[in-house]
Amino acid sequence: MRDHPPDEESPHPEVWTGRATNRFQWLTALAGAACLALGIELAVDSAWTSGTAALLMSVIGCIAAGLLVLYGTLAFVNVALKVDREFLEVRCGHMGLPRRRIPLKNVAGAEFEPHVTPRQWGGWGYRWRPEKGTAVIVRRGEGIVLSLWDGHTFTITVDNAETGVRVIRDRLRPPTASGRLN
Repeated sequence: MRDHPPDEESPHPEVWTGRATNRFQWLTALAGAACLALGIELAVDSAWTSGTAALLMSVIGCIAAGLLVLYGTLAFVNVALKVDREFLEVRCGHMGLPRRRIPLKNVAGAEFEPHVTPRQWGGWGYRWRPEKGTAVIVRRGEGIVLSLWDGHTFTITVDNAETGVRVIRDRLRPPTASGRLN
């Protein structure tokens, strides 16, 4: 049972969330894990006869490459977007890192983009291109493009992006005389 009547004027919940997932990147994470395992195997059980320096470089190289690939892929397997009354927060991967929190007062507008591709941004992940702005790209498909008051843009690939754009636009409207949003 509710303590108060529903807000008839607000078509959106207090907090809107959206997500996008890229299952293909799990394959890349497996390659990183294999590289890491190879480095550990070389370190533990190696009959390397070419010298200690070559063995050490191989072990360090495999472990470093494996860790970089694992973090780089697991950090961008999914993205979560949360929009409340004051902020928009983007969290990447299962640990939520990297994370970006944008006050809605810094957002000038929001647009629906039906065809965002990793190729437009130079690949998957957290991207910056001087001519395009910043983006979090975890898969191809629909996304939200934010225009910020400082002239930059921020693009996020997220499912149900059209609804997200409507929620953001609704939150950007100035309050009416009664103090409620239109």
